[in-house]
Amino acid sequence: MKKNINNKDINRREFLKRLGMGTAAVSAVSLTGCGSKQTSASGGSKELGEIPTDQMTYRTNPTTGDKVSILGYGCMRWPTKENPDGSGKDIIDQETVNDLVDYAIEHGVNYFDTAPVYCQGMSETCTGIALKRHPRDSYFIATKMSNFGVAGKGLSPKESFDTSVEMYKKSLTNLQTDYIDYYLLHAVGGGNGIETLNERFFDNGLLDFLLKEREAGRIRNLGFSYHGDIAVFDYLLSRHDEFKWDFVQIQMNYLDWKHAKEINSSNTDAEYLYGELAKRNIPAVIMEPLLGGRLSNVPDHIVARLKEKEPERSVASWAFRFAGTYPDVLTVLSGMTYKEHLEDNLRSYCPLEPLDDEELKYLQDTAGLIVQYPTIPCNDCKYCMPCPYGIDIPAIFVHYNKCVNQGNVPENSQAENYREARQAFLVGYDRSVPKLRQANHCIGCKQCVPHCPQNIKIPRELHRIDNFVEELKQGKV
Repeated sequence: MKKNINNKDINRREFLKRLGMGTAAVSAVSLTGCGSKQTSASGGSKELGEIPTDQMTYRTNPTTGDKVSILGYGCMRWPTKENPDGSGKDIIDQETVNDLVDYAIEHGVNYFDTAPVYCQGMSETCTGIALKRHPRDSYFIATKMSNFGVAGKGLSPKESFDTSVEMYKKSLTNLQTDYIDYYLLHAVGGGNGIETLNERFFDNGLLDFLLKEREAGRIRNLGFSYHGDIAVFDYLLSRHDEFKWDFVQIQMNYLDWKHAKEINSSNTDAEYLYGELAKRNIPAVIMEPLLGGRLSNVPDHIVARLKEKEPERSVASWAFRFAGTYPDVLTVLSGMTYKEHLEDNLRSYCPLEPLDDEELKYLQDTAGLIVQYPTIPCNDCKYCMPCPYGIDIPAIFVHYNKCVNQGNVPENSQAENYREARQAFLVGYDRSVPKLRQANHCIGCKQCVPHCPQNIKIPRELHRIDNFVEELKQGKV
């Protein structure tokens, strides 16, 4: 990587100074699919002037000295377009992807995160095409060992190993590179916890192979992304002296900082996750800073609350500034499908203005208000897709959550805005989700359940929403 791009590099000491916090204070705080056609209500302004191309904030990886942009490009939600072959299946819009990558790199973004399973298997190839047009030392590639399919299938250790290594080699081919800067054991903690971890990485000797690939330089940094069973997270960190993790990817945002278990009992508060990494000096890569867009589509009174404090900033900018404020965060990933999302996030990080103590408290108070709204903890990652029965699971949950936030999920027919809410829910549902892809087509096969990193009981939620829709139609709510 080029070494002349660290003009806005902020190290841990500088962050403590700017935050006005001592080390003890920080320690006390620290104890935590693809191409959606739905735009996010970021609330940003297009009248804020040009975005500077030389003001990106960078963080230094203590292992390799990499200067990594605090804004990382998540390649899970690349824009799509209709396939010209008339098949009706969308494909990634490569021209738009190229434009987004060019604009991001022009403004200092140098970390691009993909995986073999993103965009139904298309992300790595499209990301590789876009990045190949730039010098290899001008960006970092992150991808993952997404070998979920080797667990629970009765494969022999050799079959499991061979299948996984084939995936690794294919990633190199798809990305058109002979080395990967940041490689992750993908979504550890899922499935049956430690048992699944062992089957995917230990029993078959795969982790030994990946450690040797790091020694050979074909993997420059090795880490893991965590979802699910906290015992797996703790176990892998307990062996940090042995494996020397270069980084770890966690879900962190101002709602999950202290309320993760309230939202989903299977999750762990980000305050704990971040704290465990910080005390070991392991850089944290942040995923879901917006909770799949939910923190940019908050209830109107929350929007008003945030706008009252910072009228010129978007609602989403609060979440990105929160994630970037913590000094052991290496980069914050965002799946920016549209240029307006990229522009808004660049404004948050070119340069980053960390939140002070008062603002951090204000956000935590705000989180306490948001958590009172019973939304489904779907991050629109699309890991559950495709559904064998054609159901658009993420779109259904996104519409439901939007209606919850807007007060359009009436409890009963006596509600003050019942007629308006009923119409908004039903009309919006038909517009957001084609009838053949709605919740009433779920047969409860549960094929989607093990793939959900948020451990949502998807069929149960689909049936609940379908029952609600039917009661609304019949006027029984």
